[in-house]
Amino acid sequence: MADKGRFRWGFVLLAVVVVGLCAWLAFGNKKPARTNPTPVIAVATAKVAVRDFPVVVTALGAAQAWQGVLIRAQVNGRLLAVPVAEGSEVKKGQVVAEIDPSIYRAALMQAQGAERRDEAQLEQAKIDLKRYQQLASQDSIAKQQVDTQAALVKQIEGTVMIDKGSVQTAQVNLGFTSIKSPVTGRVGVRLVDPGNLVSTTDTTGIITINEVTPIAVTFTIPEGDFQRLANASGGFKKPLLTQALSQETNLSVGQGQLSVTDNHVDPATGTVQMKAKFANDKRTLWPGQFVNVRLTVQTLANAMTVPSTAVNQGPNGPFVFVVNNDKAAMHPVQVITTQDATAVIQTGLKPGDTVVTDGQLSLKPGSKVRTRADRPTGGAGRGGGGGRRGGGADAGGQAAEKRPPA
Repeated sequence: MADKGRFRWGFVLLAVVVVGLCAWLAFGNKKPARTNPTPVIAVATAKVAVRDFPVVVTALGAAQAWQGVLIRAQVNGRLLAVPVAEGSEVKKGQVVAEIDPSIYRAALMQAQGAERRDEAQLEQAKIDLKRYQQLASQDSIAKQQVDTQAALVKQIEGTVMIDKGSVQTAQVNLGFTSIKSPVTGRVGVRLVDPGNLVSTTDTTGIITINEVTPIAVTFTIPEGDFQRLANASGGFKKPLLTQALSQETNLSVGQGQLSVTDNHVDPATGTVQMKAKFANDKRTLWPGQFVNVRLTVQTLANAMTVPSTAVNQGPNGPFVFVVNNDKAAMHPVQVITTQDATAVIQTGLKPGDTVVTDGQLSLKPGSKVRTRADRPTGGAGRGGGGGRRGGGADAGGQAAEKRPPA
C-alpha cells in the first residue's frame, strides 16, 4: 500500500511539472509587443507671399511690319539701277529703283509740242473772233460768221485742255521711272536685277521695304478674353500694356500697347483679331517672328500668392495643407485666379503661412512632417544634377525624398 501511495504522488508531481512547462511555453516565452512610432512625412513647402499680382491674357502672336511695301513698276521699261543695298535702311522719299526714262521723256516732249501748237492756234482764233466782233458791230459781216468763229475758239480751247492733260500724263509716267520709297524702313532681298525688263503686270516686284520701328504684333484671343480686355480698357479707349516673349527662352523681347481691335468676332473660330504696336528700338522683333503675347488686364494689389502646386481639389472645393509645429493641417481656401504656376488666394490663409507644395498625397490632418532639403544647384554630381544617386526632383524643384528600406 505504501508503494501505491508513493506512485500516486509521483504521478501528480509529474503532471504538475508538465502543466507548468506548457504554461511557460504558452505565455512566458512571448516578447512584449512593440509600438510603431508615428511616421514623419517629408514634404516640400513654401511661404505665403503678399505682392502686387498682374492678371494677364496670353496668346500666340506674330510680328509683322507696321507698314510693308512691295516696290513694283508702274511703267514698262528696262530696269537701270536699284541704288539701295539689300538689308540697308532707307528714308521716305529716297530713290530705290530707276527705269529707263528715255521713251517717257520723248513722249513728254511730244505732248508739250502739241500743247504749244494748239495754244498758238487758240491765240489766232481769239484774235480773229475779236476782229469779227468789231466788223459785226459795223454791220460789215454776217452774225453767223461771228458765231462760227466763237465756236471755233471754244473747240480749240478744248484741244488745248486735252494737250495739257497729255503733258501731265507724260510727266507722271516720266516720274514713275524714278521710284521713291513711300515709307522709312529696311530693304529686303532684291527680287529683280538691273538690266531686266520690268512691266506693270509683274506681280513679283523689285524689292520689299518693311517698317520695323515701330513694328506690329498680331494675335487672336477667344471671345471670353475679349470681353475681359474690353472691360479693362473701357471699351479699348485706354491703352493696354502688351508684352512679347520669346518662344525659345520665354524672355521679354519688347513691350508695347494694344492699338487695333478688329470690328467683328470670327464666327468660325470664336476669336477676335488684335494688333499691338511696339517701338522696337533695339530691333528684338522681326517681321514673321512668332512670339508669346501677354496683355495685362489688371493688377491685384497686395494679393496673397502661393505656388499653384500647393492647391489641392477636394470634394468640398480647393484646400491646402498648412504646416504648423511640424504638423499638417487642412485649410479650405478660395482661389481668385491661377497663372504661371502661381495661385492667388482670397481667403483661407494669412501672410507668412507655410504651405505644402509637394507630398500632399501622403498627408492627412495632423500628420507629422519635415521639410525636405533643397537639391544643390551647381554642376557637382553625375550629370551636373548635384543630387544623390537615384534621387529625383519633385514638382517644386526640391530634392526627392530618400526613403528607408521597408
